Formats: sequence, structure tokens, C-alpha cells
Amino acid sequence: MGDKEAVDKLKSSYEQFFNEIRKIIIGQDQVVEEVLVSIFSRGHCLLVGVPGLAKTLLVTTISKILGLDFKRIQFTPDLMPSDIIGTEILDSNRQFKFVKGPLFAHMILADEINRTPPKTQSALLEAMQEKSVTSGGIRHILPEPFFVLATQNPIEQEGTYPLPEAQLDRFMLNILLDYPAFEDEITIVKRTTSDIEATLNQVISKEEILFYQNLIRRVPVNHSVIEWAVNLTSKTRPTSPLVHPMAKENLVWGAGPRASQFLIIGAKTHAVLKGKYSPDIEDVRAIAPAILRHRIIRNYKAEARGISVEDIINEMLA
Repeated sequence: MGDKEAVDKLKSSYEQFFNEIRKIIIGQDQVVEEVLVSIFSRGHCLLVGVPGLAKTLLVTTISKILGLDFKRIQFTPDLMPSDIIGTEILDSNRQFKFVKGPLFAHMILADEINRTPPKTQSALLEAMQEKSVTSGGIRHILPEPFFVLATQNPIEQEGTYPLPEAQLDRFMLNILLDYPAFEDEITIVKRTTSDIEATLNQVISKEEILFYQNLIRRVPVNHSVIEWAVNLTSKTRPTSPLVHPMAKENLVWGAGPRASQFLIIGAKTHAVLKGKYSPDIEDVRAIAPAILRHRIIRNYKAEARGISVEDIINEMLA
């Protein structure tokens, strides 16, 4: 199958995927799209939303439709790295044997990642970066595809360990989950308070996901699109000669080169999912807020004046 035919096939699978997910998840189309962009880009994402917005249901539903092994890890203050990675035990032959932890799955839901101490957070983040874990000096490779979706509650900050900026940077996307629209909430209540059960069909296999991840890397990108993406990232840096006035006035720190890389790979994926053979500036714009919002840091002046990260990004994109 040629690359063009593969792009067409992925677009039709993407449409089928939405038909399946709408059986369970109502009205979160943009969130679902961003999660899929992250999966096909080989990235990880951070889902930020208040409790009760079906974050866990969203991830379990996506894993079923994509035919992936799924594990949920509830992050708590007493969670140790060995609880997620696995541990060495003595077997009956008095030999050390590695027992795999819940991290050995295709799709990991790291629930409330900011509830656990930095030691455990960094064990997860090493796995995200290296796609492997080390125990007893031996490296264990994680299954492919491997995707971490971490959730964070934006309200409760008591007893939490906020993720350091360097660790936040490893998440490709920061996806905001909002309350459902009025009509959507009525549909949700009707469905969840009756005895109707939806049956989900698997749309794609893990082998196909790996194939499409490689296909997306081969998608050509016009030089002007790369230039536009790098220019956008540079605009966020207060020390850059290209800095945007809004950033210069309100930011203490801008996005690093990883943001530029993610803007291009994310734009490629966004384009391919829409059936295009090459991304344009509109594809970069579509995924820019989710890529930039956790990579720029406001100064005290911006916080005091109530200027949000979203306001700054929107001003730059305008």
C-alpha cells in the first residue's frame, strides 16, 4: 500500500473511530481529536479537568476502539516507583526474577499525577522518554505503541506535588476538559441513568497504529510551514529578538525547541487525520494552544492583571 492510499485509509478509520466513540462519549470531539493526534504522533498528553468529566471513561473507551492493553494507575502520596515499574523477587530456585508493574501496557492512565511525590513522578517520566524502565541494573523495554495519558485536577492543590517545568515539557499536549454543553449533558444523563449498554467495535489494530506512526514521520512539510511554527515558538521567548509584545510584557519564560518539534509532528498528524497529504499553517494553528499552554510561564504582573496563558496564546495566533 502506497503512502497516499494509507493516508486515505487512516482518514476513513478516523471517521469510523468517531462513530464508535460517540456511542459512549458525548460532545468532547476536540478532546478526542487531540488525544488521537498525540497517539499517532508518538506523544503523551496531560488531561486537565475537574472531577466527574469522564476522563477515565474517555481513555478506556479509546483503548477498546484501538485494541490496546489499558492500565489505570491511581497516583497517591504513598505510591513508590516499584509500584508502577515492577520489582525483583526471589523465585523458588532462589533466582531474582523481575515482576512487571502496571506500566507494561500500551495505554497508561496516570490518574492525578500531581498527587504523588517527585520520585515516583520521575520514574513514570523516564519511561515516557526512554520507552523502557531499569530495575536491578537491567533495562526492560516497554511494549509498542506506548502512550501515557496523565490527569490533573486544576482546583485542589492541597497535598499535591506540582510537576516541574522540565517534566511538563515531556508531555506533547496539555488538553483542557471543560463542562459539557447543556444539550450534551441532557444526553449524558439520559444514557447513564438507563439500562442501555453500547457495544464498541475495534476500528484499528496496534500493528496499524505503529504503521501509521511511521507513515506520519514520512509526510512532507513545506519549508514555510516549518518557518511559521519556529517563528511562533520564538514569539513566546521574552529574550528573543522575535518576541511578541504580549509575551515580552507578560511572560517570564517561553517555549523551548521541543515545542517547535511537536508543532510540526502534531500538524502532520492533524493533516493526515483530515485526509490531507501535507500540513499547512492552519494545521499548526489548530494544535498550537495544546502544545504551548504548559510551556510558557506568566510573570507576576500577568497574574495580578488576570491575564491567562490562553489570552497570551490567542493574541499570538491572532
